[in-house]
Amino acid sequence: MTRRVGKPPWLRVRMPATLPDSPVLERIRNRALCTVCVEAHCPNQMHCFQRGTAAFMLLGPACTRRCTFCAVEKGPVRAPDPAEPERIAQAVEEMGLSYSVLTMVTRDDLPDGGAAHVARTVEAIRKRLPDLSVEVLISDLGGNRDALRRILDAGVDVLNHNVETVARLYSKVRPQADYRRSLELLERAAGHNPRVVTKSGLMVGLGEELTEVVALMQDLRNVGCRLVTAGQYLSPSEHHHPVVRYVTPEAFQELERQALAMGFSGAACAPLVRSSYEAQALFQTARL
Repeated sequence: MTRRVGKPPWLRVRMPATLPDSPVLERIRNRALCTVCVEAHCPNQMHCFQRGTAAFMLLGPACTRRCTFCAVEKGPVRAPDPAEPERIAQAVEEMGLSYSVLTMVTRDDLPDGGAAHVARTVEAIRKRLPDLSVEVLISDLGGNRDALRRILDAGVDVLNHNVETVARLYSKVRPQADYRRSLELLERAAGHNPRVVTKSGLMVGLGEELTEVVALMQDLRNVGCRLVTAGQYLSPSEHHHPVVRYVTPEAFQELERQALAMGFSGAACAPLVRSSYEAQALFQTARL
């Protein structure tokens, strides 16, 4: 058994026992919406809620895959709610956002992986707020090219798909995923429409070597990925993959420097960075 390591000072974020009332949380609860902020135990959730933002999670709170790093509930799944796209569009409008982040659980039970549902949500937002920038963080859709095209054609500004970790660890961390399939998705998205910015994220501390992380980032650049995020893996519970080591803030700064030197338009690498955190600011770097 891998020994669990105590958190260093730079990772100690105090979370309230219960989430305080806020306009964002009130809208989420009233419209029966899910956020990746809460479902994935994001350490930045209170920061985002207090700033009036949230990353909405589509297709329910449960996932069909059993990645060992993830806090999201594992099945059984529900049929997609046909009213969810409009509810999310209403919430986005009420929140007065200028940038919206949508993510999804992996739905291998659906023929298109849930792509049509995601696309309908983007279209519902676009109908209400045509000038809003929309980022989607999607699954690999089982490699379905038509499903990916459906999402891209809905009018997204950023297509985000996280590789999560280095290829060597996929069998332990993402046993139902495929590293090459994820790279191919990003490559197809980058080639589909030059206006769409491609983005990916990864975690460190799962047992990889930093040299492998650099090689992973180079793989992302080779398929045209323009934005990258990297953060410290934090194990949700003793039943999940353990933290093998904690990476120092200085090492993250070096990763960010190397990413920018590779040609990424923007990179955010720090212990508490998550793929949707400060997403609008990172998107702006790709538009410069």
